[in-house]
Amino acid sequence: MKRLLALITAASLLGVAACGSSDDSSSGPTEKVNFGYIADYNGTSLLAVADDQKLWAKHGLEVSTKVFTNGPLQITAINAGDLDFGYIGPGAVWLPASGKAKIVALNSLGNADRVIAQPGLTDLAQLKGKKVGVPEGTSGDMILTLALEKAGLSATDIERVPMDPATIVSAFAAGQIDAAGIWYPLLNNIKQKKPDLVELAKNEDFSATVSFPTAFVAGNEAVDQKAGTVTKVVQVLREAMDYRAANSDKTVELTAALLKQPVDAVKADAGNSKMLDSKTLDGYTADGTVDKWLTGMGDYFVGAKKLTENPDPKTYYLGETFTGAASK
Repeated sequence: MKRLLALITAASLLGVAACGSSDDSSSGPTEKVNFGYIADYNGTSLLAVADDQKLWAKHGLEVSTKVFTNGPLQITAINAGDLDFGYIGPGAVWLPASGKAKIVALNSLGNADRVIAQPGLTDLAQLKGKKVGVPEGTSGDMILTLALEKAGLSATDIERVPMDPATIVSAFAAGQIDAAGIWYPLLNNIKQKKPDLVELAKNEDFSATVSFPTAFVAGNEAVDQKAGTVTKVVQVLREAMDYRAANSDKTVELTAALLKQPVDAVKADAGNSKMLDSKTLDGYTADGTVDKWLTGMGDYFVGAKKLTENPDPKTYYLGETFTGAASK
């Protein structure tokens, strides 16, 4: 537990101060929930909207939020009892698929992941024997694995160096690693010091076979014991999604203010993903599109040896909870 708390504290130092609504205008008692997020547009925008629009209080919730550097850390915290809900990128979807949490809502389709290399490396095949940094179990891990496969290489063909995202930024800038699997907006930080870096692969290169959904997750205990609270959180997320869809510029401003980042930088980050609204997600849930996305990812995770078998998405995506929250 000490090690977990140390990891969480370290992650917090890399992000921004926690957000949360202290508004108590709703009638009746409020329920307290702990919510994790990542300090980028994908991971923060709905929380920024919910805070600004006082959606937590509207649904009788009092939310305490904590920033993390990746999804796997949040699911570790959820299973340690330190979080109730969290946000994960596509590379961490194998964790709910393996039973560690439940997906309560999808959020966006990501296109922010890249395999980058030092100047002079111009082809994926050139990564053979090179030192490559990767944040384990993240979308950076996922894009790197897909890229190696595309080039006819395996993980054993490179010198794979597990690193947290912030360490990759500094290590690549210092020339300590030859390449990395990483994502925007962290990649912007690297480009400031290495503007001539090479992008060898991106999400779009694999769009024909794999989609990259980001998601919000709940702990199994919360789902089993606090179904009403889960529904309230999903209601907040749905309303925040629809506000974001209708007010994209304002949402960028709110997110930038929360993250204490320039509006232009956050707007550029937002452009790396396709944001989803509740009506679209309801349709994708009903027609099987979400199941198709998750099944495709499951196939990848089995091949990457993150999963031993590909489970039915209905065992870990609470689609009925998401769509059912519309009428509550």
